[in-house]
Amino acid sequence: MTKPASQSSRSHLSHYGAFSGQWIDDELVITPHPSDPHPNRVIQNFAGALRHKARVARPMIRRGWLENGPGRDERRGRDEFVEVEWDHALDFIAAELKRVGDAHGPQAIYGGSYGWSSAGRFHHAQSQVHRFLNFAMDGYVRSVNTYSSGAASVILPYVIGGYEEVSRENVLWEDIVAHTDIVLAFGGMALKNSFVAPGGVGRHSERDHMRACHARGGRFVLISPIRDDLPPEINAEWLTAHPGTDTALMLGIAHTLVVNGWHDRAFLASHCVGWPQFEDYLMGRSDGVPKDAAWASKISGITADEIARQASRLPGKRVLIVVSHSLQRAEHGEQPVWMAAVLAAMLGQFGLPGGGFNYALGAMANFGRRANAAPIASLPQGANPIKEVFIPVARIADMLLNPGAPFDYNGRKMSYPDIRLVYWAGGNPFHHHQDINRLRKAVAQVETFIVHEIGWTATARHADIVLPATMTLERNDIGGNPYDPLLIAMQKMAEPYGEARDDYDIFTELADRLGRREAFTEGRTSDEWLRHLYKRTQNTLVSLGLEAPDFEAFWERGELLLPQRPHEGGLLRAFRNDPQGNPLTTPSGKIEIFSERIASYGYADCPGHPAWISPVDVVSERHPLQLVANQPASRLHSQFDFGGHSAEMKHRSREVMCINPQDASARGIADGDIVKLFNDRGACLAAARLTDGVRPGVVQLPTGAWYDPEDPDEDKPLCVHGNPNVLTRDIGTSSLAQGCCGQLTTVQVERFTGNLPAIQAFEPPPALSLSTVRRPENA
Repeated sequence: MTKPASQSSRSHLSHYGAFSGQWIDDELVITPHPSDPHPNRVIQNFAGALRHKARVARPMIRRGWLENGPGRDERRGRDEFVEVEWDHALDFIAAELKRVGDAHGPQAIYGGSYGWSSAGRFHHAQSQVHRFLNFAMDGYVRSVNTYSSGAASVILPYVIGGYEEVSRENVLWEDIVAHTDIVLAFGGMALKNSFVAPGGVGRHSERDHMRACHARGGRFVLISPIRDDLPPEINAEWLTAHPGTDTALMLGIAHTLVVNGWHDRAFLASHCVGWPQFEDYLMGRSDGVPKDAAWASKISGITADEIARQASRLPGKRVLIVVSHSLQRAEHGEQPVWMAAVLAAMLGQFGLPGGGFNYALGAMANFGRRANAAPIASLPQGANPIKEVFIPVARIADMLLNPGAPFDYNGRKMSYPDIRLVYWAGGNPFHHHQDINRLRKAVAQVETFIVHEIGWTATARHADIVLPATMTLERNDIGGNPYDPLLIAMQKMAEPYGEARDDYDIFTELADRLGRREAFTEGRTSDEWLRHLYKRTQNTLVSLGLEAPDFEAFWERGELLLPQRPHEGGLLRAFRNDPQGNPLTTPSGKIEIFSERIASYGYADCPGHPAWISPVDVVSERHPLQLVANQPASRLHSQFDFGGHSAEMKHRSREVMCINPQDASARGIADGDIVKLFNDRGACLAAARLTDGVRPGVVQLPTGAWYDPEDPDEDKPLCVHGNPNVLTRDIGTSSLAQGCCGQLTTVQVERFTGNLPAIQAFEPPPALSLSTVRRPENA
């Protein structure tokens, strides 16, 4: 790889911030955008990642697939790889796509991608692979929802309205600064999360908004087992509830409001449906169990007096209730989202500036901001003809292990398709997915697994064909998101590593081999697509009478500031002011405290109103600690885990686990010790950090460390690097949403006293020569 001839600074954008790059003495120097008051240090992972040995340099094919042909194979993840020429790799893929398509149809192909590979709107791997499968293969089996908000995105339309309206276009940070008296932050609003936004972020402003609200007298209450889920300077009250008990705590607050007559009966009557049914449950008339503060205290670990005190401070105040993604990434994750909305309705706060309920505010940097008035166009994916065959995204292992098996989802009886080929670009399921040892068994069931990757992730190591893809610094693109005014020309800073190619060029060659080149490309090169997509933004600016530079001027400038729409409170403000004239999109047109439709499904794990449902995975003598597997601060998911900043945040090359000193002392663990976390699903190593910033009985290990099995030939090998998803459970949140339950599980922790295994995750596999491999006679 060589650097560009020019030494001038070039603009770029990532999901974690805007920046520029300049080559100085053969080193790429990354500089945050000058307008960003709190740059995210994760951008410093880029420079070291460009030339890292973990990059995929050439097309590789798994030896067993070459020798034996397509088919189920337990050797995935354990096998050797063979270097091949690009034309050979593309010929193999095209022939295999044709074989599967002809024999089984597009419903036997799963198009996997999670969309986070690039902030660029054209070189967006998810759009690229889905467009290719739509145009070249006449469709594919898709996934719906996300690992982040799988439960919330299903429950919210029944209760309040669409996910976008409730999360992104609801309460703005500027409203909070001006109006909010109390923020009840269930799960917190960790700055490491709001440092990130899909499509990029120009200014990280959440910290300043919280500071301004606090300076005006606004109070923040953090309900979380982890203290740094809110920044320290806002002096938040910290309620250290047991993880996963937020619904019970909310019920205790709600009961206190009712017995004191502090709830807004008029609002409940005019803007809601189902209050009488829920009130019967809350007061214990329907089941004999009043959900009072004493009841909630036994479950949550928060004293009854504290619960009553928190409830007493809410009436007459402008109260905002926030629920983080983390709460619904657990068993019955629909319930805290629903209950938080009910609590806000009981206070009559919906639609008030800075009040009510906002799902996942602070989860990403594009929540709580104004929407742009000019569009940022992206590559169209085309129409997928396979509309009725899909899975909730977190059910991929279930699908691969149980073809044809029935499952419930959102009121429907469905069955898993029989997938023969998986095509993945722009994601790492061995990061996102739970119970990695189960996932290893699942990917062994397919006939062919194809991956585009920049690095040798565990996903690439479990693939049959691995194609080296470029990273964003190695190509031109346009970056931005609909809630950030900064549109960035993402200018190429380096030549591709090894033989890496753009996803678009790979798919163009494959489409050509399948006779679909023109349909896929529409006759455009990558540069021509960028101009075509920018034109939509330019035309809108012209129509608004604003400056509308042509593409060349925009590219030379490196950025463009887009106009933003005024914010008038969105759907919920309009509904509050006129519930008849501006009904919600729920079945009744109102806030649904009790849902007749959900009740009609008959789901025991998701009844017709929010309820406390005891989890199955609880602490025991064998597994006495609760593990919180949350998002990392040193990278986005598992991206660039080999980057400089991510590496600096590890200890002895391991991911860091936080543990309360009480729990550490009971186990003879000192700060900096290497420890082993384990349960019946698996085990991993991590470095211990002792802190009173986590609740006793809780350990915290972030996700994203690349899975690194000590012995891949074992069924449940020790991950020596610290990936918590060897421990988490692969189950759905409920029959309604089938969301991800990866946030919480139970474990034991002990000091590791053996010889410390070397980290192999970033070592590329040895490359065999094609001439040394036995080939089938018809190959």
